[in-house]
Amino acid sequence: MNNKELEKKVKKIASSLIYEKGYVCAVDMLIKLDYLTKNDYENWRFGKIEYLERACKINLSKLSIVNRTIKKIADDLKLEKSLTGYNQYGKGIKRRLIFSKSGDKNIENAYATHYLYKKRINELKTDKAPAYNTRS
Repeated sequence: MNNKELEKKVKKIASSLIYEKGYVCAVDMLIKLDYLTKNDYENWRFGKIEYLERACKINLSKLSIVNRTIKKIADDLKLEKSLTGYNQYGKGIKRRLIFSKSGDKNIENAYATHYLYKKRINELKTDKAPAYNTRS
């Protein structure tokens, strides 16, 4: 897939993620693009994979395009940034997980940032609100 096709696919998936969850983030995007398996994601979360990029089935250049495109979409839609901490699952010490081999702060932040569409999040919360029986 060339870069333009990848950007187009990321935009389409971003729209569906925003509708489905009310936000878009790199990890969900990589799973939807089939560049990261759910199993590899879980292994990373449990600390069995040193850094997330190691598990991705795509080169660093394409990963960079995915992150840049997500940021551009978020800027265009004026989505709210929310830096999310990814900590190791399981027993024992909950260490902060890393996304890249370099551990560069800008790269780490690009992966860890969730872009929120507050209006949609509120709609989703309202839809999931429990229905109460008003009869006595």
